[in-house]
Amino acid sequence: MKTTAVIFDVFGTVISIEDRRNPHLQLLRLGREHGRRPRPGDMQMIMTYELGWEELARCLDIRVSHEQLQHLAEELEAEVSSMQVCSDAAQAIALLQSAGVKVGLCSNLASGYGPAVRELLPGLDAYGFSYEIGAMKPNPIIYHSVCRDLGVQPGQQLLGNRVVMIGDSIKCDRDGARAAGIAGLHLSRTGKADFTDLVKFAESVVQA
Repeated sequence: MKTTAVIFDVFGTVISIEDRRNPHLQLLRLGREHGRRPRPGDMQMIMTYELGWEELARCLDIRVSHEQLQHLAEELEAEVSSMQVCSDAAQAIALLQSAGVKVGLCSNLASGYGPAVRELLPGLDAYGFSYEIGAMKPNPIIYHSVCRDLGVQPGQQLLGNRVVMIGDSIKCDRDGARAAGIAGLHLSRTGKADFTDLVKFAESVVQA
């Protein structure tokens, strides 16, 4: 069955963060230090809105000083500066593109990371980031948005074509994608999974 498009997760799949600082979790910890308890919608707010640090803190009802806001911005910049394309990702993407397969990204992403991801992986056919779409994986909306940008339709397996997604999250990249009509696959470079290497995955797609 011909694969017309491949969707990759971002962090842990095609890009790694070498110097993790978790600035958004730091912001939530600052809230706890002032007696604010975690709320169910905290991560939804962080991942589905394009907000600066001051506006995000205000929306989350977290009191922070100017110095703390500056520190969070510096921590984010440190993370972004340490982002690298995974060793097998560039080769896999090039292999797919040379075979005429469309390539897109689909990621739960806070807004500060998006421009750097695009810069590290330019020239793809679609970039589906939660903060731009307003929905997080495994919500079908985000997968369908990426497919729309790719010009493909989930469920086309029935028509002899298919859209494949691969990532390091079983819940989001395998099961969530499958629930949205996409052939979802799990990647683990260190353990048992559908694939342990993106180049082997790309070769399987091209040779199918």
